[in-house]
Amino acid sequence: MSAILKECGKTVIEDAGVMPNPTVQKLYEGCRLAKENAVDLILAVGGGSVCDYAKAVSVSTYCEDDPWEKYYLRMEEVDNAILPVGCILTMVGTGSEMNGGSVITNHEQKRKIGHVFGDNVFPKFSILNPEFTYTLPPYQMTAGFFDIMSHILEQYFSGEDDNTSDYIAEGLLRSLIHSSRIAIKNPTDYEARSNIMWIATWALNTLIAKGKSTDWMVHMIGQSIGAYTDATHGMTLSAISIPYYRYICPYGLQKFKRYAVNVWGVEAAGKTDEQIAAEGLDCMEAWMNEIGLVMNIKDLGVTDDMIEGIARGSFQMEGGYKILTHDEILQILKESSR
Repeated sequence: MSAILKECGKTVIEDAGVMPNPTVQKLYEGCRLAKENAVDLILAVGGGSVCDYAKAVSVSTYCEDDPWEKYYLRMEEVDNAILPVGCILTMVGTGSEMNGGSVITNHEQKRKIGHVFGDNVFPKFSILNPEFTYTLPPYQMTAGFFDIMSHILEQYFSGEDDNTSDYIAEGLLRSLIHSSRIAIKNPTDYEARSNIMWIATWALNTLIAKGKSTDWMVHMIGQSIGAYTDATHGMTLSAISIPYYRYICPYGLQKFKRYAVNVWGVEAAGKTDEQIAAEGLDCMEAWMNEIGLVMNIKDLGVTDDMIEGIARGSFQMEGGYKILTHDEILQILKESSR
């Protein structure tokens, strides 16, 4: 890519070494590099972490305050110059190619925080070629699949009166489940990988959130796990999701029933609403095991002495069916560690 750009007469300043779960120290480094070289475009070539990092640098380079404090702790909006970002994806899952989201990790503070910036931070263009994702290891591929699933569910499991948004979400979920089963058997199946790439983009570009409050509690717990372990993001979500959804199911029973029937094809005849909803979550758990997702937080490096801190570091969201207490978050974490 650098060679192509140089052939076109462009000056290329490479910012190498962007890690999964990009850190605040790396953010400061990138800001210095961009400012010293008067960069006028940030081209993110990689997966969600690279795209998130690029957007963080784009809003932070000309920020007069500490960007970690201003944008990630205080969640202030951007009031300085923003560098434009373009994306070329080599991994899918985050949807970062078509949204304003950016997640940064501060290991010293044990915090991993996402800020969803406005439309002015959206990438100016993104190139999505499924063939660029073929060489991903299976672990990273399936982690991306579940990141997509979780993005949709975080928006789906909120409210009861958003029928159009929910039907779109259900279609995306069915397509993801179908295509994922093909992709794990044949990672170079173009049709499956292209559909998954497209689903990832639509899962988090604000479309299916229209008219909804949205939840995001799984992400809050997952991000806190990541701050302690640096584990792959999608796997932190998979390890928490089943215990979380089983816990909140009674508070959003009708939506969980609908999910079971419309997404997983559960037969409703002769069953109670509770039985239908539970069967849907059983189907989800079976699919997760089928594609090789992590189901226990201990497999991510979480130890018993971390659990209290992880719970304490989980932001408590108010958009889902149940606002969790600290003790309830602890209970969910412990359930995932058994």
